[in-house]
Amino acid sequence: MSTENEGNEGTARPAAPSVPPVPAGPPEFSGPSGAEPTHAAYPEPPRHDATRPTDPAAAAGERPGHSPQPEHATAPLPHPVPAAAQAGSQQPGTGWPPPPPSLPSYGGGAHGPHGSHGPGGDGPVWGAPVHAGEGPRRKRSGGLAAAVLVAALVAGGVGGGIGYWAAERNDDGINSTTVSAADTPREIQREPGTVAAVAAKALPSVVTIEAKAGGSGADGTGESEAGTGTGFVYDKEGHILTNNHVVATAADGGTLSVIFSNGKKYDAEVVGRAEGYDVAVIKLKNAPSGLNPLALGDSQKVAVGDSTIAIGAPFGLSNTVTTGIISAKNRPVASGDGSSGKNSYMSALQTDASINPGNSGGPLLDARGAVIGINSAIQSAGSGLGQSQAGSIGLGFAIPINQAKNVAEQLIKTGKPVYPVIGATVDMSGKASGAKIATEGAGGTAAVTADGPAAKAGLKSGDVITKFNGKPIDSGPTLISEIWNHKPGDKVKLTYERGGKEQTVDVVLGERQGDS
Repeated sequence: MSTENEGNEGTARPAAPSVPPVPAGPPEFSGPSGAEPTHAAYPEPPRHDATRPTDPAAAAGERPGHSPQPEHATAPLPHPVPAAAQAGSQQPGTGWPPPPPSLPSYGGGAHGPHGSHGPGGDGPVWGAPVHAGEGPRRKRSGGLAAAVLVAALVAGGVGGGIGYWAAERNDDGINSTTVSAADTPREIQREPGTVAAVAAKALPSVVTIEAKAGGSGADGTGESEAGTGTGFVYDKEGHILTNNHVVATAADGGTLSVIFSNGKKYDAEVVGRAEGYDVAVIKLKNAPSGLNPLALGDSQKVAVGDSTIAIGAPFGLSNTVTTGIISAKNRPVASGDGSSGKNSYMSALQTDASINPGNSGGPLLDARGAVIGINSAIQSAGSGLGQSQAGSIGLGFAIPINQAKNVAEQLIKTGKPVYPVIGATVDMSGKASGAKIATEGAGGTAAVTADGPAAKAGLKSGDVITKFNGKPIDSGPTLISEIWNHKPGDKVKLTYERGGKEQTVDVVLGERQGDS
């Protein structure tokens, strides 16, 4: 059934279509080139085009002298259509477009059982004008989907463009879109003052020392006693500064070897040792040119909390670097070498930098890389102070470099240590509230040396020294540690108690050469 009337325009009213006609798709040409196309199955809506005529026949989709062709039939309704919807009387003079049908577009009366629109009648009436901004909901959703699709395609196009650009930029004849990373810097520069920078500068001047005793071993195996420690370059002549207990086993007929961080090995010999200070100087037998001595700092200016760097060979692991801080200053420490039974005394720098057996003799550096001490002793849980401990628990002790320097200069000059003394023997038990002068000296000699510094100051056996230059003294080792921080000839103030009375006197320190 055609949706148009043929040859009765203006005289007959067309029957109301049952449903909105379904477009038949794009026009098709039924004849050869130049033939007229078939018309749409429903009238074309009026266009507000000033160039087109407003002839009713043209508005109806007809052309003068041309009869429209039959069109495709409309789609059947899903529900039966009332007969009233198919009938209609044409009113004269009504023109085109025809009035709307008497029933809603999808059937059902205006007041039918399904409400005002009837079943399926919730949409607009067919033929009603479409107001601006009131497009069909389905078309709006389709527009949104189309917009999303377009956006996705645009994004895909951008990605494809970038991929193509990357491939073009990196085309080495290999079909790949991988962008190569930037070249790694040839050398990483460490900022001055960092641990890495300080260690890199100091390591070439730090050595590992291997000491072997002379003769056959005590067990009869023919293997001599050996030990490993650390030292550092003291001057360009090849002198190496270290601990006495590091080289003690090789002091009498043994051998010494020095290994630098670059692996080069040199033979060495002992120049001088100071058991009381636990300081020794050795020298390379064939010292190479270009040695770089480590700079020496000022241990008097060190403050608690200053950064520290320790370098050594703990348990034989050469060129090991550890860090920490100065935990305390002027810590009285008495330590032994584990063989001679004689103790060393120092007013030590305490550090929490990890120090273990093998670190002995190595440098303790400040943040600038200057030597502020010689690592000498540690304290382990459950044992006393010394060099032969199980391992570090964060209590390490270093000889202040100011003291070690004085000792080293004397050893290089004479080969023998020189100790400042007060000329009195004190109780080393440490049980008194100060340093008590003993009743007698070694071998039954007098406790106060006749005409010595203490005797000249009026000190007697039984006096208890409580202060040294104003610093509290709690024991004999503490007093010796303070005395050995000075040189012979220095004037110091001693405060002592006798009979419940306190007195202070000036004492000029004497000297003793060599270890007794």
